Amino acid sequence: MSKLKDILKHMMNGFEHSTAGEYMTMRQKAAHLDNAPVYAKPVNVKTTVYEANSGSKRRRIALFLGSELPAEVMEYVIQTCTNLKHELTVITFQTENTARALLKGYEPALAEANIDFKLAPLTGDPIARLNRYLKSHPEIAFLACKDTGYLAHSYINGPKDKNLLPVPVVVVVTKQGEAAKQLDSNNQEAKNSKIA
Repeated sequence: MSKLKDILKHMMNGFEHSTAGEYMTMRQKAAHLDNAPVYAKPVNVKTTVYEANSGSKRRRIALFLGSELPAEVMEYVIQTCTNLKHELTVITFQTENTARALLKGYEPALAEANIDFKLAPLTGDPIARLNRYLKSHPEIAFLACKDTGYLAHSYINGPKDKNLLPVPVVVVVTKQGEAAKQLDSNNQEAKNSKIA
């Protein structure tokens, strides 16, 4: 009986301290907590430090590659990888040969910037499969895509809860892209309103 009594007393003390601040002023809370018994001792926690040069542990940026690869998108990705010291993962639903052909012209720039890249060809439903891939690769910091592609349209215009991905999505605006055309038409409307 004594053991049960001690357990209940310990639980009630815990409840008392968990609700101690509900009706007290800041000074009363501080005084109460200063006098409170300490139930847990500090534990030395071992921290894990990742070296920036260790290949498998480096953070990565993912690039969603469609049927074309505008120069603006690749310039953005190379510059960002260089600035953040991240590696590159190219995710595509194209065949591996098609993807490698699109990347071929950018391989010298990637090598010059010392960016390691890997190609990840996927199959199946693009959003669901992409979601699963990103969840299973926590080293990916964010996903970049062009503004005229499938992913940008479905991500921006589709239902938000269905298309939600586990990493941030950066939509890179290209010169021939719709976002740039929209911006130009807005600027033209603004000029017309100033003239009128």
